[in-house]
Amino acid sequence: MESNRHVLTYGDAFVDYIATTKNNDLFDLYLGGATVNVSAGVSRLGVPSAFITVTGDDEISDFFCQALRAEGVDLTHSIKHPEKRISGVYIHLTETNDRVFASYDNETPDVQVKAEELAGEAFESASLFHFCSGTLFHPEARETTAQALELAKSHKVICSYDVNIRPLRWESEELCRQTVLRFLPQADILKLTVEELLFLMEADSMEAGIERLKAYGLPVVFVTDGEHGTHAVFKEETIHVPVVPVKPVDTTGAGDAFMAGIIRHVHLNGMPEDQEELIACAGFGNKLGALCATRAGAITAMPRSEDMEDWE
Repeated sequence: MESNRHVLTYGDAFVDYIATTKNNDLFDLYLGGATVNVSAGVSRLGVPSAFITVTGDDEISDFFCQALRAEGVDLTHSIKHPEKRISGVYIHLTETNDRVFASYDNETPDVQVKAEELAGEAFESASLFHFCSGTLFHPEARETTAQALELAKSHKVICSYDVNIRPLRWESEELCRQTVLRFLPQADILKLTVEELLFLMEADSMEAGIERLKAYGLPVVFVTDGEHGTHAVFKEETIHVPVVPVKPVDTTGAGDAFMAGIIRHVHLNGMPEDQEELIACAGFGNKLGALCATRAGAITAMPRSEDMEDWE
């Protein structure tokens, strides 16, 4: 594929407030959110990366934009809205220094990128468009996602979909399931965990879930299973791709690092056309995810190209 094209990601702007004391009264501020992690992760791998979101004009938005630009991500096609307050996730420390989710804060859920605000030229120069279900639970963001996919398809851009379900954001499990499923046919590449597969397919086993998922006829599916590797579904076949064994320190960003690896491989080589190419693609994603898991943090743990040169 043309290396001068960029990877375009659409998602919510997030920051993580991570406690630095066991009293959970002092916090460090980091970029956060799956699509943000992937966008930065792709850039760290040497691929031109652009992000579409909406930010405000307060200090937190300024931090977000400066930090993401420092990662090499282009925000030219993002929108600034004076009323927007960026979503925040609060992570607390336990007595044993483990990080645990404490709360999610979104003061302005109704301030979203509107479908008509999407810039067509952003898709004209894209090799791949990536999104998650995080832009599907809000009606306006869902409409914008649908319009973004239409623009991507009209410009023959590969579409990548990481299910990445966050149940607490949805009104009900059934609304979540049906909405996420409605967007499956738009994906050229689908990534989901075993748990998400079982939930969406209402299956009792991974094997049964994969068989039901095959009915959607998606070109490439990656079912990730942590230390057990990845199950890649391609042309009705399911191929297990093992992961490099590591001693995990923090698995927070491992799935996003995996996704960044898949995107980078497809950006450079195109869609897998046979099992050998599929295994190479999944194998690279597995390595990225495993390496990320050996480091603390999410976006701070995203590997760079030079990290992969000598790492096995």
